[in-house]
Amino acid sequence: MTERLAEASPRCKARIAGVLYLVIILTATFAELYVREGIVVYRDAATTASNILAREPLYRLGGVAMLVALVSDVALALIFYQLFKPVSKTVSLMAAAFRLMDVAILAVNLLNHFAPLILLRGAQPGAFTPDQLQALSLASLRFYAQGFNLGMVFFGFDCLLMGYLIFRSTFLPRILGGLMALAGLSYLTNSFANFLSPAWAANLFPYVLAPPFIAEASLALWLLLIGLNAQRWREQASAVEGRQW
Repeated sequence: MTERLAEASPRCKARIAGVLYLVIILTATFAELYVREGIVVYRDAATTASNILAREPLYRLGGVAMLVALVSDVALALIFYQLFKPVSKTVSLMAAAFRLMDVAILAVNLLNHFAPLILLRGAQPGAFTPDQLQALSLASLRFYAQGFNLGMVFFGFDCLLMGYLIFRSTFLPRILGGLMALAGLSYLTNSFANFLSPAWAANLFPYVLAPPFIAEASLALWLLLIGLNAQRWREQASAVEGRQW
């Protein structure tokens, strides 16, 4: 499969990247904004536990959706590396490394998503009181939130590097590069705000979310519907062959 991907045309790779990016956007949005925001009440352990048990199939589906997003992200990191290697092999490799680091953190972090199901459904009777199990479940979800913010730090740097690569490329519109760089700054701002002042970050969150959504959706749709300028991609690949930034 990897060899076939490597032999595919640049425009075909761009279209595949667009499909994968849309899958990531849809599944991650479903998992985080629909499932998690609709079920988890971070200041109320009892209500959160009740919501999880009452909507368990949806809660499990949210975890699976996030897993699909992460698997898709691994493939996307590989394709983006191949697409942007002609711009700068070193920067493209750095971007892939940051993206894969984000995937690794979020994949391990999914254990905190599924932990409440084990605590609320599979705990040994009598070992903990219901209140204790609910408190532990909410704690695991808070760990998940912090782990997610940690992963977004690496993803923020990936977006910054992607913005640079797109801006320096000759085969994609520069405005997409500017939007991706802005998305990276937004992700970093949101994550560090959560680390430094969660209360302030809660007020900032709705406004910080808009630039990344616009940037990533625009890039995904452009790659899917238009692709890239294959001739300019080949020209840039030939011009910079063997050069590293």
